Amino acid sequence: VQLQASGGGLVQAGGSLRLSCAASGRTFSDYHMGWFRQAPGKEREFVAAIRQSGGITTYAVSVKGRFIISRDNAKNTVYLQMNSLKPEDMAVYYCAARPGGLSLNYNYRSWGQWGQGTLVTVSS
Repeated sequence: VQLQASGGGLVQAGGSLRLSCAASGRTFSDYHMGWFRQAPGKEREFVAAIRQSGGITTYAVSVKGRFIISRDNAKNTVYLQMNSLKPEDMAVYYCAARPGGLSLNYNYRSWGQWGQGTLVTVSS
């Protein structure tokens, strides 16, 4: 599956952004979808994931209550609604796909398909 992320940009602290990730090439609903982020000098980290059916979501502690992951299987798209953004949320955000037959895994090395990344800049 090929992934194309979009929606990043510059926002003030406390603001909101919505990221989108459009998938193509394979059956989107066969995959769990996730968002990860990587800040300069840091390792890529898990942000949120949603199971292939869309019924179960999971979040990193640092974003729980502020970010919402969702998917529209009819549109082959996964979203990340980011609210109450903080300067520490600033990073390149990547969407990723993992076959639905596997368990969810929060280690980025376990996700095989990646989008190109979209930069989120949060000004204080």
